[in-house]
Amino acid sequence: MGMTMTQKILARSSGHDNVTPGMLISAKVDMVLGNDITAPVAIKEFEKAGVDRVFDKEKIALVPDHFTPNKDIKSAQQVKLMREFAKKMEISNFFEIGQMGIEHALLPELGLVTAGDLVIGADSHTCTYGALGAFSTGVGSTDMAAAMVTGEVWLKVPEAIKFTLTGKPSEWVSGKDIILHIIGLIGVDGALYKSMEFTGDGLEFLTMDDRFTIANMAIEAGAKNGIFEVDNETMQYIQGHSTKHYEVFKPDEDAHYVDEINIELSKIKPTVAFPSLPENTKTIDEIEDIPIDQVVIGSCTNGRIGDMRIAAKILAGKKVNDNVRCIIIPATQKIWKQCMHEGLFDIFIDAGCAVSTPTCGPCLGGHMGILAEGERAVSTTNRNFVGRMGHVNSEVYLASPAVAAASAITGKISSPESVML
Repeated sequence: MGMTMTQKILARSSGHDNVTPGMLISAKVDMVLGNDITAPVAIKEFEKAGVDRVFDKEKIALVPDHFTPNKDIKSAQQVKLMREFAKKMEISNFFEIGQMGIEHALLPELGLVTAGDLVIGADSHTCTYGALGAFSTGVGSTDMAAAMVTGEVWLKVPEAIKFTLTGKPSEWVSGKDIILHIIGLIGVDGALYKSMEFTGDGLEFLTMDDRFTIANMAIEAGAKNGIFEVDNETMQYIQGHSTKHYEVFKPDEDAHYVDEINIELSKIKPTVAFPSLPENTKTIDEIEDIPIDQVVIGSCTNGRIGDMRIAAKILAGKKVNDNVRCIIIPATQKIWKQCMHEGLFDIFIDAGCAVSTPTCGPCLGGHMGILAEGERAVSTTNRNFVGRMGHVNSEVYLASPAVAAASAITGKISSPESVML
């Protein structure tokens, strides 16, 4: 029986000629990632083991991004622990203030992850790197600690669902709308411990930013990972960023999928996930007047330069509604500089937005935009669980940068067309 993209990567990394769903393997990792919430736990477990060196100081990345710049004493202590560990172990891929970025935007930008890699990270949205044709998945801090010692991880080979994307999306439909549509279709457990594998002629109309967004939210459908077939768009990105060898894996013609789902991109409309699950979706034309208090445009899901440009296109020459706080967070320092040099910050600030240094901040209810009781936010982040961005009686609506920017202007959840007349 043939293998899927994911299965081929897992076979290569585990030294097998062939792997099948359900098989338990020990696989060599190409990158181990941790952030300021999860890495300190892993570091303490590492130290308990009495080990005095990591398996490979070039294959570990430590990125404090959730509560940085440090919001309080506890977060400062967490990052201090990471900093001292990185120095002691001579880990070169430690990125904080001045070099920092949101981890899942930063690693691809720096070329530290690429096609064919097996990447684990102590963060659920590590699945983002599947946009590059890599197998990447989130693990617990204990697994991260073990991988820093051994360079290996235990995995169960997942079954796969094939998503064939066809046609061309309409003007204001982006990767965020596509993945919200899919999650609304299959549910938050619709791909439980499965690989979501994306292919089809519709890929040619998706930017890398779109693909990163879609792969990022594979976990919101319960998936073990999301992965895109490598095409010319991917290769251009890899050749412009990758710092290491890469390998492209194509699915076999006789690869087995537990389900095959066709997605006609031209039929997808701007989509919003209502509280309090990403599967609770409605298209923009199904939404009646819902006033909002805050808009957040950023995160590992939608903080890339393409997202910033879309938001600026809508906000240009307009003003944020008097009843709305609009927070813009570019995902990395490089993206921040691009925004500055392209004049996007002038547009944002003239419109009445606040612009932040790169941070996860409000996405997880950490800082830089916490919601009070009864407040509603439209956010380009990836989760809208109860209390996700603040008070348990606040509400989060997930949307694309285009819908978020339009909503900031009108003060209610709105379509981009409504403000671009």
